[in-house]
Formats: sequence, structure tokens, C-alpha cells
Amino acid sequence: MEFKVNFGDPKTGKTVKKVISEDQAQVFLKKRIGDKINGKDIGFEGYEFEITGGSDYCGFPMRRDVIGASRKRVLMVSGVGIRKKKRKGRKVRKTVAGNTIHPKTAQINLKILKMGSKPLAEEKPAEGGEKAPKAEKKEEKPKEEKKPEAKAEAPKKEKPKKEEKPVEKPKKEEKPPEPKKKV
Repeated sequence: MEFKVNFGDPKTGKTVKKVISEDQAQVFLKKRIGDKINGKDIGFEGYEFEITGGSDYCGFPMRRDVIGASRKRVLMVSGVGIRKKKRKGRKVRKTVAGNTIHPKTAQINLKILKMGSKPLAEEKPAEGGEKAPKAEKKEEKPKEEKKPEAKAEAPKKEKPKKEEKPVEKPKKEEKPPEPKKKV
């Protein structure tokens, strides 16, 4: 079992993504949105996190006010899982995941409450201290037109054209008017 975890820093507005599996993932099971997690339990010494949301394996978002781990169809006006309403009083029934983390939860969003000594994001060291040199552009020489080699070409045979005859539409046969009957 593994979870994709997004650690959001409210001070900088940046997010760090990590994959947590095995024993560390067991810490999240049966936790709800709003619960606090000690960073020591998941390998981040000195940190403290709060669960702010997530989504299940099919992409349905977790919603704080839906109790349990299963999906439910909820009548909503606004909030998680619904776009901005376009007209006043609109209510929509949408499927959302419950607020409890279970083994089929795919992603968990965490907010950093207390910073630790080490940064979450590991800085990528610059290799060799320099950027790779760019490939030099070759000077373009004007292309010389190649002359076609003289080949023994057979004279082109002209296909006889079919004579097009104007198509005449068949005329409708005119019926003589029927005599009027006397009554």
C-alpha cells in the first residue's frame, strides 16, 4: 500500500510531492480530514502536519462533511468537488469520497503546521558546477542546385481522352389534360 502525499507550505505557497509506502503509510489509515500527524512517524523529524484533503483511486475528492471511507452522492451548492455556481440557488448531486483515509485512497494533501530542521525538498546539486555547453551552430552554405542526371527518358504516351458527350435529361412525358366531367 502506498500513498502519494502532497506537503503544502502555507508560508511560501509551494508544494512538495512524495510517495509514502509500507510502514509509514500505516500511520494514515483511519485518520480523518483535520487530524494532525507527527512528522517523526513518516520520516520527517521535527515536522507536524494536518490532513486537508485527498482523493481516492478513481479521482473522487475527499470531502470533510461526508463521514466514512466510502463514496457518496451528495447534493451540494458549493465547496470541494463542485465548480463555481453559475446561477443563484443551483444545487448539484455529485459523487465524493468520505473524510476517512482507507487503503484505496490514492492521494493525501497535508499542510505543514510546524517546520523541521531539514527541508522537505531536496535541492538537486548542479552537476559539474556548469551548464552543458550548447551545440555551436554550423554556418549554412547556400545549397547548390543539383542538376538532374541525363537519363534516357521514354517519350510520354498521351492517353486518348474520352469524348465527353453532353448528358441530356430525359423529358417528362406530358399527359393531356383530362376532360371535365359533367355532374
